[in-house]
Amino acid sequence: MLSALLEVILPVVLIAATGFALAKAFPLDADTIGKINLYGLTPLLVFDSLLNTPISVSEVAGLAGGYLIVTAIGAALAWLATPRSPSATRRGVVGCVILGNNGNFGLPIALLALGQAGFDQAIVLFLVSVVVVFTVGPALLGAKESLGQAMLTVLKLPVSWALVAAPLIRLLDIALPVGVTRGAAMLAGAAVPMVLVALGVQMAHSTTLKPSPPTALAVLLRVIVMPLVAWGVAVVLQLPALTTASLVLCWAMPTAVNVFMLAREYGSDPEMAASAVVLSTLSSIVTIAIVIALVTPV
Repeated sequence: MLSALLEVILPVVLIAATGFALAKAFPLDADTIGKINLYGLTPLLVFDSLLNTPISVSEVAGLAGGYLIVTAIGAALAWLATPRSPSATRRGVVGCVILGNNGNFGLPIALLALGQAGFDQAIVLFLVSVVVVFTVGPALLGAKESLGQAMLTVLKLPVSWALVAAPLIRLLDIALPVGVTRGAAMLAGAAVPMVLVALGVQMAHSTTLKPSPPTALAVLLRVIVMPLVAWGVAVVLQLPALTTASLVLCWAMPTAVNVFMLAREYGSDPEMAASAVVLSTLSSIVTIAIVIALVTPV
């Protein structure tokens, strides 16, 4: 566990802390940084990874299927655990439990803990989580958009284009100009540290921290119960060791910042959501280290 803290968690914390310190010292715009990551760097990270890294169809199916099963179980647990909460709070707790930070936290930690092969699987999990966040998220937290409109939102994201373009280029055996691939690779390399800087900036701008029983429940389920659920699902599905580690590590991540943004947009108890994001992020520093020590293949 100590080695996981020092070798995996510490670099992530240091980079995020840099973003936090910069945001406190200078008037940084979190929305602009987020757009650079979402529309610029992350799509190229996905494109470069899928273009150059072999990952089998069975691996993708196991990861995606396992992720969706765990999502359904987590939603049911969170809903059943909050029978007396107001509807908005209840839906907010479910969102905090099933929508995790698989980008800012998940990708860097997967790379450091599981190596390139684990990072490639984390990319797949991140893509599945993006679809879930922008479809299930708005529907759960009170959006008036239809499922079709939510899917259209996903399709407009450059990450979705990268998900289609890279496999198509590989399938057709298209040779891209060296300058294009090098440029894409350089921008892809900037994505991981930049998403951590963005996380630090977002945490520096977060002023709402009001712990409550629903918040505590959401954090407990997210950082402790959900990794156990993921491990159980992986065992039932008989997933390979690396895929199991990737899935469990994915579900050890804290609540996604997107949950707060969606809750604020649609009025699903944003104060509870903001507190859950901050507290789950802080508490996951320890729980993720434990998960890494337990599931990392030797």
